[in-house]
Amino acid sequence: MPKLRDASAIPLLSLAYSRKTLTLLAVSAAAALLVACGKADGQAAAGGPQMPPVEVGVVTATPGDVGLVTELPGRVEASRVAQVRARAAGILQQRLFKEGSDVKAGQPLFRIDPAPYAAAAESARASLAKAQANLAQASAQVERYRPLVSANAISKQDFVNAEAAEKQAQADVAAAKAAVRTADINLGYASVTSPIAGRIGRALVTEGALVGQGEATALAVVQQIDPVYVNFTQSASDVFQLRRAMESGQFKRAGNTEAASVKLVLGDGTEYAQSGKLLFTDLSVDATTGQVTLRAEVPNPKGELLPGLYLRVRIEQAQASNAITLPQQAVTRTQQGDTVSVVGDDGKVAARTVKISAAQNNRWVVLDGLKAGEKVMVDGFQKLQMLPPGTPVKPVPWQAPGAAAAPAAPAAAPASAPASAAKP
Repeated sequence: MPKLRDASAIPLLSLAYSRKTLTLLAVSAAAALLVACGKADGQAAAGGPQMPPVEVGVVTATPGDVGLVTELPGRVEASRVAQVRARAAGILQQRLFKEGSDVKAGQPLFRIDPAPYAAAAESARASLAKAQANLAQASAQVERYRPLVSANAISKQDFVNAEAAEKQAQADVAAAKAAVRTADINLGYASVTSPIAGRIGRALVTEGALVGQGEATALAVVQQIDPVYVNFTQSASDVFQLRRAMESGQFKRAGNTEAASVKLVLGDGTEYAQSGKLLFTDLSVDATTGQVTLRAEVPNPKGELLPGLYLRVRIEQAQASNAITLPQQAVTRTQQGDTVSVVGDDGKVAARTVKISAAQNNRWVVLDGLKAGEKVMVDGFQKLQMLPPGTPVKPVPWQAPGAAAAPAAPAAAPASAPASAAKP
């Protein structure tokens, strides 16, 4: 009689069968995945669908004459400064101008008590009249003695004495005239006038003050601020390098003129509307800073530039011939040299060593190392790091971020509409 199987062993047997089934299913899935990958590799090797080449932004090298603009710190200075001082001693009676206003040359500014000087002028004129009367008497006596001495009616000595008295009287008249002129000048000093045309500041004295007593008291300051001078400094080494480049023909003078063009950048970053011109470069170098002082003249018709104002000076001292400008992100600068990435006709990227001169408006000026028409890579460097070396790329024209953002903004609104509509 056959033995019956223990009922407690049946669940254990079912569990063992389940584990084997799961293992077979996992092995079958892995094998199917390997077969699928093998088919995909086979299609790729057989010339099936492939990933398109990576797009990188490039700019085309275009040589031309590039102005070398240098930006330097500077300060505004009045073109003419005159200190108004009291040349006559006395009590200040009146101020004849409005503080902070524009004045003309010769315009009365202050009035000092003129009474003492007017009295001195009258006394000088009285002395002149007396001297002229004595001269008239001496001249008449000489004319009376002249025929008498010819007839020997008087001695020659009397005639000589009469002529000496006449000449002395003439000298007294000349001295009296000089005294009158001096008195008139002193009287004129009682009215203090502006020596130059310009803008006057605050009055340094008030009515009732005693001025000019022992020294010429300062009364006010007049400054001519149209045009103004802008003084700025430049490194002596930069000046020498610029001159050598001009002498060698690498650079040429900006505008083919002696006076370089000057632009001013105000403290808020805006550019001043009026352009100036370079007047001179100092002949000596500051021993403490190694800087050379330069001066520019800038029109200031509205009086916007005030003396002492700090600003930046942009001066175009020279032009580089056959130079190429590139965005700054296109150039890699290291201690070993400056390099750029050039995309060839086959789409492959190659490093190229270049010679950089200066930066102009966030662009490097390339003097050597590139040819006209070559495509220089500007954007897409991170994409190349994920590709094997020598992988071809697709060059596309690069646009500055500011120019590319404007047309892309309207397209963003329609793209977001389906996403919002898909929500329940």
